[in-house]
Amino acid sequence: MSYPPEPWVLHGRACVSVWLVRAAALPPLPVRPVTVLGRAAVGTAFVDYRPPGMAYHEVLAAVLVRRGWRFGVSITRIWVDSPSSRAGGRELWGIPKDLAEFEWGGDLAASARDGHGPIASVRARAPRFDVPAPAATSTWQAFGDGVARTPLRATGRVAPVRARWRVDPAGPLAWLLPHRPLVSVAVRRMRMTFGPRHR
Repeated sequence: MSYPPEPWVLHGRACVSVWLVRAAALPPLPVRPVTVLGRAAVGTAFVDYRPPGMAYHEVLAAVLVRRGWRFGVSITRIWVDSPSSRAGGRELWGIPKDLAEFEWGGDLAASARDGHGPIASVRARAPRFDVPAPAATSTWQAFGDGVARTPLRATGRVAPVRARWRVDPAGPLAWLLPHRPLVSVAVRRMRMTFGPRHR
């Protein structure tokens, strides 16, 4: 399976939400989660990547983690509708991408399902204003016999939104329940550079 060499430069839009989830409910992680009073910060996102760059859809859940004094995120589950993205994510950075089918509606409405059934959906109204907001972090993923750290840098225009997530209670993200997102943002005109992996 062919895919672009790292780094990947991706463009698109996203709906991103932050949850506080019981640390005991988290899936296994390669590094330590950041916790406060037994809760961990989890980010979920539906992403619509568009040309220039690879074009595909994505839904993911990632946990705020640290290794020593370095902070980042560890992606616990992620689905895409591009076999090329799936192969590249796994082979380049240890990101556990699986395949799913997606539906996107107007504004910020999306859903995903895999061969076992629904995964999640989100619906939010498009914001009327936004502001530029750069971001930089790293992903920490199990890779071979160790852990891979891959830098992520993004720019885009961000606005707060009220996002309604529906997580299938029998699906692979059921560990998010019964919690609800604390805050959600819409990201437009996103440009993200991912990689190269630190070896």
